Amino acid sequence: MGLLVDEDGRLISQVLTGGANLRVHGESGVEAVLKQVFVDLAPPEPVSATCLGLAGVDRSADRAVIQGILRRLGIPGEARIENDALVALVAGAPERQGIVVVSGTGSIAYGLDASGATARAGGWGHILGDEGSAYWLGHAALRQAIRALDGRGPETSFGDRVSRKLDLEVPEGLVSWFYDQERSRYRIAELASLVEEAALDGDQHAEELLEEAALHLVRAAQAVASQLSFDSLYRVVLAGGAFRACPSLAQRAEDHFDLPFAVVDRLEVEPAWGAVTLALDLLE
Repeated sequence: MGLLVDEDGRLISQVLTGGANLRVHGESGVEAVLKQVFVDLAPPEPVSATCLGLAGVDRSADRAVIQGILRRLGIPGEARIENDALVALVAGAPERQGIVVVSGTGSIAYGLDASGATARAGGWGHILGDEGSAYWLGHAALRQAIRALDGRGPETSFGDRVSRKLDLEVPEGLVSWFYDQERSRYRIAELASLVEEAALDGDQHAEELLEEAALHLVRAAQAVASQLSFDSLYRVVLAGGAFRACPSLAQRAEDHFDLPFAVVDRLEVEPAWGAVTLALDLLE
């Protein structure tokens, strides 16, 4: 999401955007998305400050690439380029310290303590990691469905649910659908909601997947907490589309948290408001 505000933080315009992950979409893909965002926001005068929260931006070299894009697009004013996890943390923790656990298409835990020290766990992409994410849940459901149909695994409702949702035969049609290079990992992440539906209908395997996903996310937060110093109350913010697709996932995660001084909150605003906060900092 892109937001345009005035110097007092009042909303002028907003726009829904496509994905802009530097690792996944590349420099040209990110540039195309950012160009459309600024066109659709239609600022009535030159922008004074910009903050972008982008997945896949983790190193100074990544930030330099995005700065180059902004120069080519002719975006004036100061700019701050951050990973989307920090932006989500600022949106959910106005005090600017705590831990955010993001479970969307991918997953990551990111923390910032009072000293300014930062730490992260996860966020390594769907092949190396992203455990507990919507993609991880959707992929796990597909694998269980295939194993059940082969007779290599226990019976599960996933095969029928996938067949109905995608309107195809499982496994024959599913194989073509899954390996079609035109389709992205986002399509698999959209299947996460089927795991929640199956759990509500009493599918024990779905229950186990959601519990495992919650534990992965909690362990990531614990890994971050172990690298930082919190000696008073701080927030653990749960953010991302997987928590919306699977409402019980947040509660399952909350049930497993056992971190001293931690108060678990769910992000109730768009993460982009964290970028607004950081952009307004630049004006000061």
